[in-house]
Amino acid sequence: MVDEFRAAFQALIDASVATDPHQFPPAVHKVYLLAPQIPVAERELALEALAPLLATDHAAPGIVADLAVIAGALVETGTDPGPAGIEILHLLRTMGKGAIAFARAWERTGGGTPPAPEAVTADAETRVAADLGPDAPAATMCWWTIQRHGLAAKTMLAHSEVRAHIRRDPSLHAELVAITNQLSDLLTEFDQIRTLLRMAEATSALVLDRASERGFRVLFDGIGDNLQLHTLLADALIGPHGQGLAGHTPDPRWSASYRHAPVDPEADLVHGWWNLVAHDGSWVWNEGLPAEIPTIDGEHVLILETPTHPRSWKAGRRHPQVRGWLEVESELSAEEAHRWWSRVAPAENPPTTHQDEEEATTPPTAPATLEPPTDPNRPEPAPDPEATPPDGTRATPSPTADTGPSLPPLPKGVSQSSGWGPAWR
Repeated sequence: MVDEFRAAFQALIDASVATDPHQFPPAVHKVYLLAPQIPVAERELALEALAPLLATDHAAPGIVADLAVIAGALVETGTDPGPAGIEILHLLRTMGKGAIAFARAWERTGGGTPPAPEAVTADAETRVAADLGPDAPAATMCWWTIQRHGLAAKTMLAHSEVRAHIRRDPSLHAELVAITNQLSDLLTEFDQIRTLLRMAEATSALVLDRASERGFRVLFDGIGDNLQLHTLLADALIGPHGQGLAGHTPDPRWSASYRHAPVDPEADLVHGWWNLVAHDGSWVWNEGLPAEIPTIDGEHVLILETPTHPRSWKAGRRHPQVRGWLEVESELSAEEAHRWWSRVAPAENPPTTHQDEEEATTPPTAPATLEPPTDPNRPEPAPDPEATPPDGTRATPSPTADTGPSLPPLPKGVSQSSGWGPAWR
């Protein structure tokens, strides 16, 4: 079986290098059929072999985009991304810049919503050529492939080692954040990529508990929003199994849903513990990100204040494909805690929104179905494409492109000859 998989993967690579549209589809079919049946180590070797192809600038853009999606699909089966994960981020930087050039040219040549990437035609290239001139073909090609690159990048960024690489490469991180900022309004999945990139920005915090005047340094990763941070902090700090802070013990099913488990429908409503406040007294919004918590001397500083009224929210990770964790690295000494308390704002009543007022007046006998506070100036978060796929990005493969028993489906067009080059060329 291993030898058969190796032969199939070599055929895939050979067809890619030769730009052979006749051999590529059956090679993809066979790789997908065999991949779930071989050891993970073999799939990791296959991904390692893909990395040089993803790094080359000689292959056709459609080929590289399809190979990126195949790499992402293998990673979704539990294969370590390895070098392929990093190459896919570099590809996203290159293709993202071209896609932005296309979108800007589209706006300057009449405006309106650009065509969906898979629906680009010769007319679209002709239109942006009025603004881009000889760069129009390359920019249009970038737009045509950008969703496939985004899909692959989202898969890779779900892995902690890829996010760790991003932290070690600030230039790459900054460029990718800028790209996702500009594309997220046009392509839904790029909002998810942006929040995964922001996830890489914060992996620790200094936490001060107002009631006890104690302080802790915590480490974490895979935290998609402050609701997840809030719940895992409670799990780590409250009660005898934690650090002894006062409060109701978190239901283990809540904590599990924020680490790695699916939401238990019998325990899907989390009851909160604190108001989260920044060192300057400003509110830390529940739907916000840990990376947005203000810092002192480079440390994110979070104050746990006594809640003004009960709060509840739905359990579950913002990014279900990402495992989260949080642990207490150390407790501050009394002297160090005192120094930190002297640097933060005194306790004040947190800002009140209209929703807060409604929550405060809810009769005690009413069921606790309160929502987390909402920043009136913050847009609603985009739905997770993993849970609600955008049209065309996770289409069910046709019977002629069977993906095997446990691999995720490929996007529409992958492994088909039409996916090798735009229809207008």
